Amino acid sequence: MKRLPFLMALCVAFSHALPVIPEKEEDTQFAQKYLENYYNLKREGTLVFRTKDTTKLMADKIKEMQAFFGLQVTGKLDSNTLEMMQKPRCGIPDVGQYSTFPGSPKWLKKDLTYRILNYTPDMEPDDVDTAIERAWKVWSDVTPLTFTKVHGGNADIMISFVSGYHNDFNPFDGPHGMLAHAYAPSNSPIGGDAHFDEDEDWAKDFQGYNLFLVAAHEFGHSLGLGHSHVFGALMYPTYIPTDISNFRLHPDDIAGIHNLYDKPTISTSSTQAPTSAPTSMCDPHLTFDAITTLRGEILFFKDSSFWRKRDRYPGIEKNLISEFWPNLPSGIQSAYEVYDKDIVYLFKGHQYWAVRGVDLLPGFPKDIHTLDFPKSVKRIDAAVYNGDTKKTYFFSGHSYWSYDEVSKSMEKGYPRQIVSDFPRIGQRVDAAFYHKGYFYFFHGSKQYEIDPKSKKVVRALASNSWFDC
Repeated sequence: MKRLPFLMALCVAFSHALPVIPEKEEDTQFAQKYLENYYNLKREGTLVFRTKDTTKLMADKIKEMQAFFGLQVTGKLDSNTLEMMQKPRCGIPDVGQYSTFPGSPKWLKKDLTYRILNYTPDMEPDDVDTAIERAWKVWSDVTPLTFTKVHGGNADIMISFVSGYHNDFNPFDGPHGMLAHAYAPSNSPIGGDAHFDEDEDWAKDFQGYNLFLVAAHEFGHSLGLGHSHVFGALMYPTYIPTDISNFRLHPDDIAGIHNLYDKPTISTSSTQAPTSAPTSMCDPHLTFDAITTLRGEILFFKDSSFWRKRDRYPGIEKNLISEFWPNLPSGIQSAYEVYDKDIVYLFKGHQYWAVRGVDLLPGFPKDIHTLDFPKSVKRIDAAVYNGDTKKTYFFSGHSYWSYDEVSKSMEKGYPRQIVSDFPRIGQRVDAAFYHKGYFYFFHGSKQYEIDPKSKKVVRALASNSWFDC
């Protein structure tokens, strides 16, 4: 009997956890196989850790993998790297941002056919048909391509559910590993074909691996797209449950497919995601609801969306909160990261949630008064964690509190008045975060860089200065 899949947490940027080198030989063997499958590691003997040269080769490939997923690039098989390798994923090797396969293969005709050779027993055939048809529509909405189902004979793209070795020299590996794979357009017998691992538990919802999400990803490969390193993109290699009720392609996916095929002749603006750098982010009056770091990124929340700034990649992305955390509400009012525990806390009203990556941690939401706030506090306006002191400052109204993350208790002597301890920033704080040794407090369309030790303002900036406006 198949086990149900667990929800995936994706590491999207630098991890702050200290690397832990696994001591188990099976972990090293697993990592070697992963790098052989997805990063072109050439196999030399049973383990590559046998000689100095092979050790360097393994380390180089680990670095390549870590850079792709935005992990801390150490070249060591630390716990975060191993955890990422163990996530269910697509069986196609990883390449660059909305990359195409070598030579950029694509279909030279616009009207393509597909055939479902067999059906998984996990789902009703009608549900399989619906998921597959909807997955094709994801791509037909943003290209001039059409996809027609045929019931016999040869089709441009053959779809099948198979397990283990299945005559394409790319065997599946059992439950919760390689979920599926698809081949780039070509004249070969398997060009464009998509194979789904029957050892997985497939579902129309999230009681198993969602067939629509996996199929839409694989059909991107069938059309010529490789993998993307952009977290949130459909072509990101690892599986992540995503709200499918109003699914929209990420701008990175749209840019990738338009690198191969024309735009559709009929406008599909209703199905496309918003652009990654809307002009509103440079509005001089822009204010934020909440700001936090997350694994090296900075997230700026506003209404139902947030902007993402990453040091390693140019540009600013905008995403819906529901695309990353379907169970979180819009209008997040404050947030902070305890990065040495890899947890982000998000607040709205009298409730707060804890997430690790894109996973909502069990037991949440909780009431803010479980943190020892007085009943008079109805919401948290801002929060910021200082990893040096292990203390979190919470701001509400004109007051602030200091919370000890080690003892899980409020410090004595609080609340205190914001204006008394942090002169020049006003009586309220709208959002705050900690970055490279400084606090950044936001009030209206202004932000203040503050020395945490002296609590003095170092400089005042526009709120959107992080967006290079």
